[in-house]
Amino acid sequence: MTSIEMKSSVQTAAGDFEALHRAFAAFQETNDQRLDQIESRLSSDVITEEKLARIDRAIDETKRRIDAQALERSRPKLELNAKSADDPQAREHKAAFRSYVRSGEAGDLRAIEEKAMSVGSGPDGGYLVPVPAEAEILRRMANISPIRAIASVREISTATFKKAFSLSGPASGWVAEADARPQSANQQIADMSFPAMELYAMPAATQSLLDDAAVDIEKWIAEEIDTVFAEQEGAAFVNGNGVNNPTGFLSYTKSTTAAWSWGKTAYVVSGAAGAFPASNPSDVLVDLVYATRAGYRQNARFVMNRKTQAAIRKFKASTGEYLWCPPTSIGAPATLLNFPLVEAEDMPDIAADSFSIAFGDFQRGYLVVDRRGIRILRDPYSSKPYVLFYTTKRVGGGIQDFDAIKLLKFGTV
Repeated sequence: MTSIEMKSSVQTAAGDFEALHRAFAAFQETNDQRLDQIESRLSSDVITEEKLARIDRAIDETKRRIDAQALERSRPKLELNAKSADDPQAREHKAAFRSYVRSGEAGDLRAIEEKAMSVGSGPDGGYLVPVPAEAEILRRMANISPIRAIASVREISTATFKKAFSLSGPASGWVAEADARPQSANQQIADMSFPAMELYAMPAATQSLLDDAAVDIEKWIAEEIDTVFAEQEGAAFVNGNGVNNPTGFLSYTKSTTAAWSWGKTAYVVSGAAGAFPASNPSDVLVDLVYATRAGYRQNARFVMNRKTQAAIRKFKASTGEYLWCPPTSIGAPATLLNFPLVEAEDMPDIAADSFSIAFGDFQRGYLVVDRRGIRILRDPYSSKPYVLFYTTKRVGGGIQDFDAIKLLKFGTV
């Protein structure tokens, strides 16, 4: 991106940011009119409702443009950093990888990976992309995938990551200086397993594209797969069933906060089937916040889709202030009850007994595991005259702290 294009992008973002705040001010004014009409007539004017809906759609559209611009600006350029540029082995791997992608010549790449004793490389398993390209692909995915961006991410070199956790902490207490120290009770230790499942994409290219020396092959591959990978794993981190994909945080056994135990996700009920309660609807959001322990609220955030966010945008505090607030600066998230709000379109819409809102510290609550290495297998035969690139990475995920994430159930029990 040139300096002129960058300046234009910043100006566009600033204009959209101002438009968002103007639209929200108009939304507040119109919604106040609607509430006054309901209070005086027991119903709102149809024209007012239509105007509010138009403004609401304008807010969503402007916010969507701002998010897209922020994503584009945050995408890093796929180039070797200074350290790798001075590394002869990295330069050799990059050159061999480009030769393989462009022409199918795998001799040099095979020799490099055999020298490094790489597991799973070769014609059947594909060849590893250069390390800098892999790192940048993962960074791009973090900018697109909402759950990856707020969860803990750990890189592994094995098929499964196992984490030990204590079902009950050691006995503890206060004693005087000369008192005997009682023997601590035995801890109950168990393992949590996070297997890395295979995720694939298969971008296609023409031979003329591959023959063009001006085309940055690594950048092209990253642009083809980062969004696809991010969308697939983003859906799995929310709703995945753990069978050949990560386990989503909505897929675990659920219980009320009163009946909660380790291994389950706790929820608060809205009190109405498929809806917020008719009176004081925002109270359930406050209940959800305070169902989460104080230690987890410090880094907590709301997670919901855009449609659910539109529903809560009308909510006001008893003092008359709106609970939803637009971003305070370009690139910042919207807030709800002063907590950051993350849009995850894979969250369910509000419906009977749906779990459409999550709240908590996702960095402590959800773990994403990335197996080291993104592999590519060149296939010039299956779809002539196009060359297919079967690209795979292994990723897993699941809840690592069941006390850190709470859900809002739109039901009565």
